[in-house]
Amino acid sequence: MDGKWFEVKVITKSEAIEPISGIFYGLDVKGVAIEDPEDINIKQKDKLSWDFADVNIFEFGADAAVVKGYFNENEKIDEIIKYIEEKIDLIKEMGIDVGRGIVTTSDVFEEDWATSWKKYYKPLRIGNKILIKPIWEDVEVKETDLVVELDPGMAFGTGTHETTSMCVELLEKYITESDRVFDIGTGSGILSIVSSKLGAKEVVGVDLDEVAVASAKENVAFNKISNVEVLHGDLVDVIEGKANIVVANIIAEVVVYLTSIIKPFIDKDGYFITSGIIRERKEDVLNALDKEGFKVIEITEKGEWVAIAAKPM
Repeated sequence: MDGKWFEVKVITKSEAIEPISGIFYGLDVKGVAIEDPEDINIKQKDKLSWDFADVNIFEFGADAAVVKGYFNENEKIDEIIKYIEEKIDLIKEMGIDVGRGIVTTSDVFEEDWATSWKKYYKPLRIGNKILIKPIWEDVEVKETDLVVELDPGMAFGTGTHETTSMCVELLEKYITESDRVFDIGTGSGILSIVSSKLGAKEVVGVDLDEVAVASAKENVAFNKISNVEVLHGDLVDVIEGKANIVVANIIAEVVVYLTSIIKPFIDKDGYFITSGIIRERKEDVLNALDKEGFKVIEITEKGEWVAIAAKPM
């Protein structure tokens, strides 16, 4: 980044971080930063060394999360703000608590941007094996750790949100070394990379967002893995054959739609792992799975979010 940029800030709550981040990635955003008070809870439970000394994480209150997007100074910022506000209203209609949902903007400069990521993203352990490591961080790695290196400045999906961590934990439980995995709505590529690290033989990540696809490919390269392919497009148009596991960390509405088309892509002994489901929509997803002939194997919940593992019948 060079010169002056616009920082657009949304003051929200932890449960709305992923859908609001998704709004930014539907625009020509140059990066997204997240400040989440839930990270403090993660820190207290984790043995890794976290440094929040220069992060004013509670600036807007103990339960307020902040999502920031960065835009070129040549962008029509008023139109961007209006668009974001309209999308936030749609998120509210889905039953997701966006908290204050306030949108503000300010000017930032290259030197501000250069240090912002190191303030907000630190190493994180998920499940029994996975260690999420920002590429610039030095961290003590255990013999049993499977390290996933990410640049959160380039991609959405850092592992800190409940939906992502639950998907990782379910993948850790169900993946075997001979598996083929489809990751629908791959975002940063985190679940594709995790699948590879857990021993999957082949992984295909798919996303409709070109920015996400580019970011996922970068993150795959950071991890020096050759069995992950990232594709741009819709599931039915770009993927061929079946997978042993299909994972989708998306919103409930999309999950319900996926249940109606996903079965032909899953091996008869395979699994459909999904999250991004707000608790209020849990029954909608369960009903859709039942209607389409899936047997629910496991349901996990964290905070306001739900993850489900199911098998085709």
